[in-house]
Amino acid sequence: MKTVIIAIHGLGNKPPKQQLQEWGKMSIEEGLKNAGHDIELPEFELVYWADLLFYQAQTTDFKNHNSPFYLDEVYTKAPKNYKFESHELRKRFMDLFKIIVYKIFLKKNYHLRYAFVSQKLLHKYFHELEVYFTGDTEFDSNFNFQIKEKIIERLHSILKKHSNDRIMLVAHSMGAIIAFDVLSFIAKDLKIDTLVTMGAPLGAPFVMSRIAAHSKSTYGLIKLQTPESVHSNWFNFSDIRDKIALDYKLSDDFNFNSHGVKCVDKLVTNTYVMNGIANPHKSFGYLRTPEFIEVLVDFLQKNNKS
Repeated sequence: MKTVIIAIHGLGNKPPKQQLQEWGKMSIEEGLKNAGHDIELPEFELVYWADLLFYQAQTTDFKNHNSPFYLDEVYTKAPKNYKFESHELRKRFMDLFKIIVYKIFLKKNYHLRYAFVSQKLLHKYFHELEVYFTGDTEFDSNFNFQIKEKIIERLHSILKKHSNDRIMLVAHSMGAIIAFDVLSFIAKDLKIDTLVTMGAPLGAPFVMSRIAAHSKSTYGLIKLQTPESVHSNWFNFSDIRDKIALDYKLSDDFNFNSHGVKCVDKLVTNTYVMNGIANPHKSFGYLRTPEFIEVLVDFLQKNNKS
């Protein structure tokens, strides 16, 4: 059985598909080399959907820093003297913050309180999420709903193409929401060996509420669990400084699926720095973390033994 790594990107405009795919692969190879592994990567395929929202990809040709087409973050190796810090205080604060936020914004049935607040935040800061959530109660636009369907179909079609392969699906940022939807409600009969989420906003109240509503409309009851199509593992990687991963601990929010798979959370340090500025949400930094490399190597070695 062939092994394949499928990745889906997250929020914002991106460089052209081939460039982003190559940088993702280079990030993983950097992580493998740093961990002392001489392993050739299997097929690596990127699910690219930025072109559905932006008519032109990001390039270094644009000099206007405020343009959505300006490329300010490229792949770059981790700094040699990166300063790793302990974030225990921040971790405790985030644990308390989660309890407070859930109590304020989520009812027991996962309906949102103050939905207008979520809508305003999405509109101002997360345009892509606002577009994607169209067709769901508070977010209604026929044009945007068509874009959502196209995004879903891009991932679904690639998963179907590899339905006879052993798949690791790596979903970054908003890509984790898309992956969760497809695996839970669209392609639940497909077999995904390992799901990896990175910098995922799946634990945010407005996302949890939406998943619960989709589950109830599909199954007649609220099932917040690992997607049924995931057969072996779900690993969730978060940097405690990552502002998009509003909840770093998804294992508290999602139950086992029928295959006995439950989310395993892994706190990591994202070492991405560009021009002296750290971005703990960047996919390149997540893909080279020792913790992800350990999961990847285990996935690849199990395939060699089978």
